[in-house]
Amino acid sequence: MSLLLAFGIWLIHNLSLQYSETMSVPVVAICDLEGHSNVSANSSAVAARCRTSGFAILRGKHKAKKEAVRVRFNSGDMHRSEGDMFYITSAELGNYVSDIFGEGVRLESFLAERFQFRFPVENHKKVPVQASTLISFRPQYMAMGPVTLQPDSVIVYGEPFHLDNITRVFTRAIELPNLKSSAHGSVKLEPVPGVRMSETEVGYSLEVTRYVEIAAEVSVIPRNVPSGLKLSVFPSTARVVYKCGFPLSRDPSDEVSFYIDYAEFQKSIGGRCIAKPSKIPEGVIEYSIEPEVFDCVEENAR
Repeated sequence: MSLLLAFGIWLIHNLSLQYSETMSVPVVAICDLEGHSNVSANSSAVAARCRTSGFAILRGKHKAKKEAVRVRFNSGDMHRSEGDMFYITSAELGNYVSDIFGEGVRLESFLAERFQFRFPVENHKKVPVQASTLISFRPQYMAMGPVTLQPDSVIVYGEPFHLDNITRVFTRAIELPNLKSSAHGSVKLEPVPGVRMSETEVGYSLEVTRYVEIAAEVSVIPRNVPSGLKLSVFPSTARVVYKCGFPLSRDPSDEVSFYIDYAEFQKSIGGRCIAKPSKIPEGVIEYSIEPEVFDCVEENAR
């Protein structure tokens, strides 16, 4: 028993010491490369001279006999060789020592300058991302525009019969109740059966502002009517409500006129047209007009 105990103490002591040893681990690369599978079809034996404990050396030798280690690489570290072959240099691979050999391993040098991986080409296409939103605002607050996404498009990979039916992908519901300030965050994308996407989540942002309302009665006039013709608009006035960012520096209602262009009248159905503003003054977020549609009648000028 004393001999066994002494041997055990001696073994633990020696395995705890630091050694310089050559370690080799088969690595399968995971990397998001546009137009290619995100998992390499081959494994590459990564061999290096390392300094670590005897325990880590034993673990490394055991790991080398098992399945390859899957390591996720930054796409910027992968360089195209030719076709679907890519490589990573020993200098860049130094950032992944712990992922490959495990914690507590200090790299001395790699035994090769580059390591090759094959990423097969996959069918793919780029599609926009559409936000799914459930948003409400506190009184007198509103959005400055739609929810913006970053990135606003993703690459989907899969068989052609799957890709043909995909025109866009959607986010999971972005729930933002009773907003009174701008909102920012990230949201997962809804999975699509049968395909892989280049991103699993996107960032979103929504600019929110306080607003005040200003109502005004405006005349609606025809514009660009050819000589010898007359275009009458019914009704000839409308009520416009401007929503302006708070605080309001000036009344925008005096800066805007509303009109119906003769070219739009010619393209209309039955002479029903929508009035347009001459410009949108600074500070106006949006406006509404009542009525929304005007009846226009063309006649010869007297």
